[in-house]
Amino acid sequence: MPKNYNSFPTNNHNKRLKVIAIAAIALSFTACTNIPNPRQLKTNNEPLKVAIPTNQINPKSQLLTKVENLDFTVPAKYQAKTIYKVEPSNKEKVIALTIDDGPWPKTTAEMLDILKRNNVKATFFWVGSALQENPEIAKRVVAEGHAIGNHTWHHWYRKMDEATAKSEIEKTNELIYKTTGVKTSFFRPPGGYLNNGLAAYAKSQKNSVVMWSVTSADTDPRAKYQVFVKNVIRDAKPGAIVLMHDGGGNRERTVKALPAIVSGLKQQGYRFVTVPELLEMQP
Repeated sequence: MPKNYNSFPTNNHNKRLKVIAIAAIALSFTACTNIPNPRQLKTNNEPLKVAIPTNQINPKSQLLTKVENLDFTVPAKYQAKTIYKVEPSNKEKVIALTIDDGPWPKTTAEMLDILKRNNVKATFFWVGSALQENPEIAKRVVAEGHAIGNHTWHHWYRKMDEATAKSEIEKTNELIYKTTGVKTSFFRPPGGYLNNGLAAYAKSQKNSVVMWSVTSADTDPRAKYQVFVKNVIRDAKPGAIVLMHDGGGNRERTVKALPAIVSGLKQQGYRFVTVPELLEMQP
């Protein structure tokens, strides 16, 4: 019987094809397992939505820093107290700029630009109704490292019962947290009124009621912006809390005054701190 000379080569060829096919399948499986999970990527990026600078490398470290920095708590000695200023240890020349009634279209952003150029951090006391209208501006305030306080929902001056006072403060707190992730225990009563029920409720929650020791008087409709500068520079003292406004009306004069206020205080040797930082400085 004649030999079939093609049988052996054909078998080897078939075996080689099987080996190649198996290797290809294995390589394909390995490649598939290395494809990132789209859902996982979305989850990892979610913390970046809440006003966190995107120039950091590690998203996890961003989130930890964010949570730690966004809880503005009051030192025990200042809980349920009314604060006008602080006596820093060693009479250090520190001062806190506070900015009320925002966040506000255009004005707040302009003030943020000035503060950023000068490496100054301030404390913004927000009105809930203004925050509701301008959430993106609020996120920028927080992202740039400023402190936040509560300035009620409606900015009412009138006397109110406990239920109304609670609503004014807690509704604003809830929106601050929902919008920016901030929790704050710092409260400023509109107009500085301490006897209309708002301060009493805030103190019942162990908040610090933050007033001021220096005012720019930037709500005076007749004054030129240079007067605001003069007021602050003249009255500044170590541990002072300065009152200014970014909302509640046209604050373009305050925007014009801010660079000169900052430079004037720096020339006097002052360093700028937030209200939470200031309260940590008294022994």
